[in-house]
Formats: sequence, C-alpha cells, structure tokens
Amino acid sequence: MGRDQVLGFTILLVSLVGIVVYSWLLFFTNWDLIILKLTAFVAVTGLLALIAWIGYTLATTPPPKPIEEIEKELEKELETEKKE
Repeated sequence: MGRDQVLGFTILLVSLVGIVVYSWLLFFTNWDLIILKLTAFVAVTGLLALIAWIGYTLATTPPPKPIEEIEKELEKELETEKKE
C-alpha cells in the first residue's frame, strides 16, 4: 500500500470517528446546546477568517502589469533574438 493510500485511509478513519463522537455528544449527552454553539462558532469563525484572508491577499498583492507593457517587453525580446 502506498503512502498516499495510508494517509487517505487515516483521514477516512479519523473523519468517521469524528462523526461518531460528534453524534454521540449531540444526541446522547446533556451537552447538546454547548456542542451546537461551539459548532456554529467554529463554522462562522472559519468562514470569516477565510474571507479576511482573501481580503488581505487582495489588499497586499500588487496589480498585474498592463497587457501593453507586456507586449512591448516581448517585442524587445524578439528583436534581440533576431539580432543574434
């Protein structure tokens, strides 16, 4: 069995155990309200963190060069290759 397959089966098993534990905590204990609040908090926080990361990336990434400038650079490179 390859390394990727072992990793895949490990992820599968951890996920299934997580589903069983989450279901047990939600339906068979008195912690259902706390578990639902915690789940909602983690989901909303994760979504907002993803949106914040996208905003940060957009704010800090320099804009691309205009196409005209790239075309000029390519023309210069083609001219230098023709001369050689």
